[in-house]
Order: sequence, then C-alpha cells, then structure tokens
Amino acid sequence: MRCEICGKKIVGKPLKTKIDSSVMEVCRECSKFGKIIREPTTPRKKSFRRPTKRSRRPMDTVYEVVEDYGRIIRSEREKRDWSREDLAERINEKVSVINRIESERMEPDIKLARKLERLLKIKLLEKFEADDLEKTDGGQFHGATIGDIARIKRG
Repeated sequence: MRCEICGKKIVGKPLKTKIDSSVMEVCRECSKFGKIIREPTTPRKKSFRRPTKRSRRPMDTVYEVVEDYGRIIRSEREKRDWSREDLAERINEKVSVINRIESERMEPDIKLARKLERLLKIKLLEKFEADDLEKTDGGQFHGATIGDIARIKRG
C-alpha cells in the first residue's frame, strides 16, 4: 500500500490521519501533517432507539370556545389600552387574525385561545367531559358526532 500524500510504499500498518477535512491512510512521516485517528479497540455495537409508543387515550375531554368570544377579547384588550397591533405582537400572531377573531369571522383554535386566556386573564374555553355526551349502543362511547356538538353548543 502507498501513502496517499507522498506516494512512498508504507511499511507496516498505514495510519489513518485527518488532514484538513479529509481522512487518509498515510505513512508515519506524513502523519505529522494531520491528526491521527485511532480506531476503537473493540468494535462498537450499533445501537438504535426504538420509537417510544405514545399512549393514545380516548378523547375524554372536548374543549369549545365560549360564545361571544370576540366581544370578551375586545373588551379586555381595550381595558388594557392596547391596540390590535399590540395584542398581536404579544401573542405572536398577525393583526389580521386578531381582527377576524374580534369580529367573530374566525374562531380561535385551542392553542390560540389558551394564549389569549393566559395573556388577557380571561376564560375562553369550556370543557366538556365524555360523560356529558350521549352514549350509544349499550353504554359504549363512540365519540362525539356533529349532532352531539351542535346540541352541546346550543346548550
């Protein structure tokens, strides 16, 4: 085998050396131009992680945004003397989103509603337990249907 730097025939075992960002097999004399990479004495076993299984529990809690959420948000914002731009900046949202929420053309998702609740210290989400929804087929729960949600929303 020949040295990848000088081209001389290598006597003995070549040394793996990192020179600049390349790993080369070189002779002893040329190994001084880089850092010698030592091979591990025992071969490492390749370990792999098994993906953790997320336990999926049945949907037992349903959150709904309260009615008249736009008026509640607007009144709290105005109490604090904030503009829509100020509120948008504080919760890291666009002003157009705040406009649509306050005019109730858009209902905030759960994540956004929680941000608004924390910042404005108001209650925007109502929690419904699975027990509150109707059970069908001999007491087995099959999830909420659109009719169930409409019935809950009407109250």
